[in-house]
Amino acid sequence: MPWWVYLILIHIYISCTAWGAFDIRLGYFLPTINSFKTNKKIIALTFDDGPTEFTPKILDLLKQHQMKATFFCIGKQLEKYPKIAQRIVAEGHIIANHTYSHSNRMGFFRKKKILKEFDQTDQLIQELTTQKNKFFRPPFGVTNPHIARAVREKNYQVIGWTIRSLDTVIEDENKILDRIIFRLEKGKIILLHDISQKTVNVLARLLIFLSENQYETITIEELENNN
Repeated sequence: MPWWVYLILIHIYISCTAWGAFDIRLGYFLPTINSFKTNKKIIALTFDDGPTEFTPKILDLLKQHQMKATFFCIGKQLEKYPKIAQRIVAEGHIIANHTYSHSNRMGFFRKKKILKEFDQTDQLIQELTTQKNKFFRPPFGVTNPHIARAVREKNYQVIGWTIRSLDTVIEDENKILDRIIFRLEKGKIILLHDISQKTVNVLARLLIFLSENQYETITIEELENNN
């Protein structure tokens, strides 16, 4: 083949790999649960990056509407807010691993360092809640061969999402809510972050919408019972 064909093939490979690394829903490096099959009006609410001072407000709303959620927690935040972590589980929700540091450099970590991040957070989850963790969501949704090898060694189920709220990027609460509702269907997994009053406000309105439209929410642990 001519040399330029090789260049095109290399470019395609690099582009596909980069896309696969940054879009967890593709399952390029790891099989990922991004939605689930159900005949009922059921969805999964998930929250990343907590616990924080806003998490109790999230829990208050979930309790008020009798909804369940999964919290993908950062280890450092669990150390900072242990009582909130205990409340999450006491009220019927699930805590899962979102690494210990949530470092911006996570994509450059070697397997050994990634496993240390996993182990530190799993230990905290078990100490605070008595639960043994089996779920993982990578920071920023980024995956690569090092993360994939570490995940396989831990035998985690990797959880992605169907609906990315972009609540850390979009400032307008109406736009965030519209983005979620427009994409809402049974079996979807919604990604939110319990790190701001903005998300608390959006959730308050979203839960009213879900209740009025007879939607129920479940934890990630309950997905198998609804497939």
